[in-house]
Amino acid sequence: MPADADKFPPHVLREYAMLADGARGALIGPRGDISWMCVPKWNDDAIFSSILGGRGCFAVTPADPRFVWGGQYEDGTLIWVSRWITSTGIIECREALAYPGEEHRAILLRRIRAAQGAAEVDVVLDVRAGYGHHPMNRLHEEDGVWTARSGPLRIRLTGAVDAKAAGGEISFTLRLPEGRHHDLVLEVSDAELPEQPVSADETWSATEYGWHREVPQFGNTIAPDDARQSYAVLRGMTWAGSGMVAAATMGLPERAEQKRNYDYRYAWIRDQCFTGLAVAACKEFPLLDDAVRFVAARLLEDGPQMRPAYTVDGGRVPDEHDVGLPGYPGGSGKAGNWVNKQFQLDAFGEALLLFAAAAENDRLDLAQWKAAEVAADAIAQRHGEPDAGMWELEDKRWAHSRLICAAGLRAIGRQAPARQGALWSSQADKLIADVTKDCLHPSGRWQRAPDDPRVDAALLRPVLRGAVAPEDPRSVATLAAIREDLARKGYLYRFSQDERPLDQSEGAFLLCGFDLAMALHQSDKPLEAARWFERNRAACGSPGLFTEEYDVEQRQLRGNFPQAFVHAAMLESARRLADEPPPWGGLHA
Repeated sequence: MPADADKFPPHVLREYAMLADGARGALIGPRGDISWMCVPKWNDDAIFSSILGGRGCFAVTPADPRFVWGGQYEDGTLIWVSRWITSTGIIECREALAYPGEEHRAILLRRIRAAQGAAEVDVVLDVRAGYGHHPMNRLHEEDGVWTARSGPLRIRLTGAVDAKAAGGEISFTLRLPEGRHHDLVLEVSDAELPEQPVSADETWSATEYGWHREVPQFGNTIAPDDARQSYAVLRGMTWAGSGMVAAATMGLPERAEQKRNYDYRYAWIRDQCFTGLAVAACKEFPLLDDAVRFVAARLLEDGPQMRPAYTVDGGRVPDEHDVGLPGYPGGSGKAGNWVNKQFQLDAFGEALLLFAAAAENDRLDLAQWKAAEVAADAIAQRHGEPDAGMWELEDKRWAHSRLICAAGLRAIGRQAPARQGALWSSQADKLIADVTKDCLHPSGRWQRAPDDPRVDAALLRPVLRGAVAPEDPRSVATLAAIREDLARKGYLYRFSQDERPLDQSEGAFLLCGFDLAMALHQSDKPLEAARWFERNRAACGSPGLFTEEYDVEQRQLRGNFPQAFVHAAMLESARRLADEPPPWGGLHA
């Protein structure tokens, strides 16, 4: 039974769960097939790539072909429990990446349990480094512990009793009496493995403790369980003390066969800031500290030339290149991202908002304050340049980019000494006057750019962050136009792409839906805000994970998975909507 794309074809995205340990992530499907995982870190080559049509998978699947699937995360963790009801009983498989993760070694835990009746499962391990190009070799077994190599990686599988090796993979059938469990532990490393295999019991205990220590209760939100789950996702996608990946995957299509298939396994500055502001609103600070540390380091290193995205350890994002995979249906097999060639002005404004939130909570040190000054200086130097904007399109003088910079200058100015604060406030006023001059639509609302009169859902964010007051006529008119032009069936689209109906050009953008919920709440419409929040938080898969876009008509997830900034927006809106609508001044953190 070859562990390849023919045996384990891709599922619709709503059926995948994600395991993550900060350094890397793995996608697991309803057949117990771990079909995507990169080692040693997020943006390194995949060892399991069957989701993109490649070789490589680690599957624990009921031997009985007649089964139905379910599962759930243990509360506030990324410990997933697969559950299969077969013709003869119920089988569970508890799954996790050992948490917190190690830099060089991934440890994957799988505990199979015969919950009702005897259990019989087929196990297949086919590690294929280099996106499926390097089969396992040097396979050796002793007392149920297998070791092997795949390309530059070292592999050890513990618990594979009576397994056989053939064609570069390990396979066996495991049988358990009712009530018994069996542990499989996979270690994959780019360095020498420790002499002794991992203890399953000890590693499970450490992982449980790690998650319970890291994830708060979020009783100050309107959706504590979902808030905890979103925080666990964000925590699992953040490398300790450093960057957070935008998503765990690459090449998953936003729209089939439209060449909108990108590699999101990198740390976007904007996404770091969104997450930092969300957790600051909840008064939970570890992820805020990580975001501030990462963004400040990039500004201090690169100054006004700060790039929109980096690897999680601050390196350069590789250029886009083909890795030789067929791709997810409708997508592609390309790694890397052309974002490294872009200038995104709004990232500097978002950085200032992040630093202001940290300063307000007394969590900004002197070096990080210097980074804030660098960001403010970069805005002063570069605000007149066209940029790619929030949606990473063609270079224009986007209204959103300049307005969010004004919001950032206002926010950091409130934390600055009087003279410096007055200077930054004056710069914000000038930016707003600049946007008013060339991006005020004849109807009185903001428009996307001087030569683009359409409205854009991104224009909600500057009002949320305090660039202008929500009562300002421009804010009121923009909110009304966004609802009229871009809202359909309780979901929000980014902008009108062309003459087609909105849902025919792309999916609804969940970040924007949560932003609208916050904007309505800010405008003293709490009931409407709650409706938007509930509608958009339902647009997830069975495990509760969000993608970037949602196909409203087909009720399917679209794009890379899971999308961190959607989880951040859900978390922040759950917190904001728990309070009375705020006074004049917006939702600046």
